Amino acid sequence: MIRLEGLTRSFDGRFTLGPLSLEFGTGVTCVVGPNGAGKTTLFGLIAGLDRPTSGRVVIEGSVRGVGFLPQVFRLPPRATCRQFLEYVAWLHKVPKASRGGRVDRVLEAVGLEDRAGRPIGELSGGMVRRLGIAQALVHDPALVLLDEPTAGLDPVQRVVLRDLVGSLAGERGILVSTHLVEDIRGLAERVVVLNQGEVLFDGSVAELQALAVPDTPGGSDLERALSRLILQEGR
Repeated sequence: MIRLEGLTRSFDGRFTLGPLSLEFGTGVTCVVGPNGAGKTTLFGLIAGLDRPTSGRVVIEGSVRGVGFLPQVFRLPPRATCRQFLEYVAWLHKVPKASRGGRVDRVLEAVGLEDRAGRPIGELSGGMVRRLGIAQALVHDPALVLLDEPTAGLDPVQRVVLRDLVGSLAGERGILVSTHLVEDIRGLAERVVVLNQGEVLFDGSVAELQALAVPDTPGGSDLERALSRLILQEGR
């Protein structure tokens, strides 16, 4: 579905992402790493918000494009959920005849159909995140990028959001950036571990857990495996 071919992004010698050569298909992939690992930079490149220094992003077999929920986003507080989604659908050139039906479907998908006519400013933090996912889905993209979607949510809200993301994976690819181990365990079919702009691991959750060793910091095999990868890279 999407292919990264020697993708790099350099920032005046201070940080370089890549070169990355990866392929992503359907299902949920968690892109994991500490703050500053390059996750947000990678998502910006895939979403077309930034240009690579070298290499390219290739989206194959679809004209449906990419949906993106950034880590930090602002929504118009006085607009209703429906008004906002109709505007986003218009931006993505969804035909007028199908715009209303598309908005209805994504509101139902994220469990906000009963809030369609409510101002965004009245929504809870978890609902705002769900509306953010809805705007990333409204044009029916082949690939959805969610940058730290559970950041700032309480434990119950995180569980609800993870369940929602898992239910949406079906026939599309979903990339979720996170540094939370519970997100990996609750979401990932595949894990890509990124640190200092380089891929340290690419495989399943079980394969990642198998890298854990007893003397590495962490309260679970996943935490110990991640600590082992990142600490070794820093030496």
